Amino acid sequence: MRRFDINEEAGAAPTATGPEYAKATSPASPLSSAEQLTPEGIPFEGAERREAAEASVDGPDGLERDTDGPDLLDRVHAFFLRFVRLPSESASVAVVLWATHAHLMDAWESTPRLAFLSAEPGSGKSRAMEITALLVPLALKSDNASTASLIRAMNDPAGTPTFFIDEIDAKYGPAAKGDEDLRSMINAGHQRSGCFLRCEKKGETWIPVRRHAYAAIAMAGIGDLPDTILTRSVIVRMRKRAPDEEVENYRQRDHKLLGHTLRDELAAWAETIADEAARCRPVLPDGIADRNADVWEPLIAVADLVGGPWPSRAREAALQLLAAAKSGTQPSPGVQLLADIHKCFRNEDRLTTQELLKRLLEDEEAPWGDFRGRKLDPRRLSELLRPYGIRSGGLRLPDGSTPKGYKREAFSDAWTRYPPVSEPTATSATTATGAEYPQKTENFSVADKTISPPRGGHGGDVAGPESP
Repeated sequence: MRRFDINEEAGAAPTATGPEYAKATSPASPLSSAEQLTPEGIPFEGAERREAAEASVDGPDGLERDTDGPDLLDRVHAFFLRFVRLPSESASVAVVLWATHAHLMDAWESTPRLAFLSAEPGSGKSRAMEITALLVPLALKSDNASTASLIRAMNDPAGTPTFFIDEIDAKYGPAAKGDEDLRSMINAGHQRSGCFLRCEKKGETWIPVRRHAYAAIAMAGIGDLPDTILTRSVIVRMRKRAPDEEVENYRQRDHKLLGHTLRDELAAWAETIADEAARCRPVLPDGIADRNADVWEPLIAVADLVGGPWPSRAREAALQLLAAAKSGTQPSPGVQLLADIHKCFRNEDRLTTQELLKRLLEDEEAPWGDFRGRKLDPRRLSELLRPYGIRSGGLRLPDGSTPKGYKREAFSDAWTRYPPVSEPTATSATTATGAEYPQKTENFSVADKTISPPRGGHGGDVAGPESP
């Protein structure tokens, strides 16, 4: 199965040769500072390394070339880092695995979105998108396309594109109106079963038509995205380069064919392991479950299929990027309130409503002194806690009074489900990444759940009204 870039002219095939081709096929090691060696084990230096690489590379002349998995991903990794400065090693590992997973879309039940986000413009997001697009099948850049055209492109007879949506903050930034159709497309296509229903006219009759939505999507923008998109994404927080952080200037006329050479090598490698990829059930690190498992399973599966150092790197990247995403996520007002109330209770088993409000308002950095334009009061407090099944009740105090208030036990279920205390960070969790992981495990399944805190109510077995 051969895939071509839909932005190239029909029949155009990469025929890269010379120094740039050599860099693609035998670059300096991207994952260590060790020198490359001659067949005799002698380090190459400077121009000697480049000349030896050019002389030893098997290219379009038909000679066989080593394209084993670890070597190939090392070369893709090195190519990417020539032109883009990412915030961490984990981010670069994740991007390379994401580009590779796009060549095996038929093997996965879900596909993670790749989100390059930054606080300021000029942080390298667009360049990261441009280099990534060179490495994937059927790259389609759609910076200002309508959602309707993107849906139609998904059903292109030539094949489902890999979408690249730049400047997505124009849709979801502070001054934007939002685009619910685009959000639905991005979210629905995260799962293989995702689809749209659209009415189309057949003769004189309008009939519902099921449209395919499953596709790999990368995005870039300033600020954040809706929570429902973020929880389906590998998030890379881009930063402006520091004065001492240098990258090579990217020029399409010089480097495009080099990127496409690597893309075609990825496609060829993917064909050789496609059946194995469909059967692969990777063992995920502890703590990666539910929606996070949907996001990271395909990338860790790719790493296991590649082998070498990539399985441990993939798991470490997953833990670190998830920890970074969690630390940068603003909790919902309800979850923040639960956390702040946990601090207010200290070692006490009950608090009157007035005392609880007093303690909440003492924290000047908390939002409760000016929550949506007014100070938090008993009525608003009750409204915020009600979706979690928490209600106030009468408390009997030592002086015989029975004011309204809250017991600690009423919060126990909510604090268990939405922990107010920080969970272990990636730094402590990554100690497990040095261990060997099996490449597959049986009976792997994930639930289609979200890690986002609830925006509305939840029912069921939670603490009820209090009694004296």
